[in-house]
Amino acid sequence: MKYKVAPNGKEKVMRENDFIVSKTDTKGIVTYGNRIFIEFSGYDENELIGTQHNIIRHPDMPRAVFKLLWDTIAQGKEISAYVKNMAKDGSFYWVFANVTPDFDERGNITGYFSVRRKPKPEAVKVVSGLYQAMLEAEQRAGARDAIAASTKILVNLLAEKSISYDELIFSL
Repeated sequence: MKYKVAPNGKEKVMRENDFIVSKTDTKGIVTYGNRIFIEFSGYDENELIGTQHNIIRHPDMPRAVFKLLWDTIAQGKEISAYVKNMAKDGSFYWVFANVTPDFDERGNITGYFSVRRKPKPEAVKVVSGLYQAMLEAEQRAGARDAIAASTKILVNLLAEKSISYDELIFSL
C-alpha cells in the first residue's frame, strides 16, 4: 500500500539513547523494524513490514545520496550517512545512519541492516546546506540527469577539501 504523505515542517528529535533499527531484503523491502523505528516513522509494524524502506524518504533528500548508499552496500561495504526521514504524519526527523550488508554463509548478500541514532545538530546544519544545493542541482538538471548533477556537487566538495566521503561524514 502506498501512502500519500506531504511534509508539514514539524520536527521530531531523537533522544540521546535511541537507536532506530531496521532490516531489509536486497530489494529494500522492510523485514524488521524495532519499536523506535515504529515510533518515529509513525507507521504500525504491519504497515512497515513488506513495504519499501523508502516509505520514510523525505523529499528534501537528494537522489544522489541514496544512489551512493545503494551502490556502496551492493558492493558489500558499509556506509554511514546523515538522512532526513519523513514520518506518516508528515513530520521529519534527522538520523545518523549506518547501513551494512547481511551475508549468508557463502558470502552472498541477503539483505541490509541499518542502525540510526541521533545526529549532532551542527552536522545536520552542514549536511542540510549541502543537501539543499544537491537537490537544487537535481531539479535544474531534470529527472534524467538529476543524479549526475547532484553527485557532481558532492564530488567537487570532496575534491575541494581533499577528503573522502567517509572522512567528510565522520568529521562532522
